Amino acid sequence: MYLQVNGANTYCYTGGKPFDAAKPTAVFIHGVLNDHSVWILQSRYLAHHGWNVLAVDLPGHCKSEGEAPASVEAAADFVAALLDAAGVQKAALVGHSWGSLIALEAAARLKERVSHLVLVGVAYPMKVSPALIEASLNEPEKALQMVNVFSRSTLAAPPSALGPGTWVYGAGMALGRRVLRSNPSVNVFHRGFVACDSYSGGEAAIAQIACPVLFLLGGQDQMTHPKAAQGLITAAKAAGHRVSVVSVPVGHHQMTEAPDETLAAMRDFLRTTP
Repeated sequence: MYLQVNGANTYCYTGGKPFDAAKPTAVFIHGVLNDHSVWILQSRYLAHHGWNVLAVDLPGHCKSEGEAPASVEAAADFVAALLDAAGVQKAALVGHSWGSLIALEAAARLKERVSHLVLVGVAYPMKVSPALIEASLNEPEKALQMVNVFSRSTLAAPPSALGPGTWVYGAGMALGRRVLRSNPSVNVFHRGFVACDSYSGGEAAIAQIACPVLFLLGGQDQMTHPKAAQGLITAAKAAGHRVSVVSVPVGHHQMTEAPDETLAAMRDFLRTTP
């Protein structure tokens, strides 16, 4: 489905079901050099079990037009505009990696318009090594290889991820190349990494949200180590938020390494009353 957001065509995958703004809605926000397809199992399940799904391609990524966000704050403004364009008054926000920071910042700005917040593979601060930032700009193929190794705890996909025999490393490389080449005017790889590295509003944002929050962490995550989420978890509890923490013994890309466990944690959390 396409929506006009800030004057640009924006693609949202609806999980194979017609969009109905009257249903409870979940917005899925991808990370750096990803697109809506990383949420395929989770978004399709919710869409076929009573939820309205908007798994978005961020502006300037793949099927979405517009300027690729250069900061977490700009991307959070886009999420607010997306809800307005879709006619959605209230939604759950689900974000992975860079998308988790975007979801967090958007939830802080939207307050009661966000019913649930799911942070997958989150860290704060989400610092990116200078070598990886430099490689994403000048040697993107090398950086892509590094990310796809660091993001995985296994190169053998479980059967329910993308089908038996799927080569997750090769699939990740192919997706990254496709996303990078989808925008010849901007290096979305480098821009996304810089946005992650420079974001400084996490502690303020977690104190301002008005909804329960699920931290869905990878126990073997080398990109956003679970220890790097502890500050946000502590701050969320100190602010009196209802906090759930689920750790899955996989790497950074939980949606394909542990698709069933990731889905189950999201499903159970989204069933709770805000």
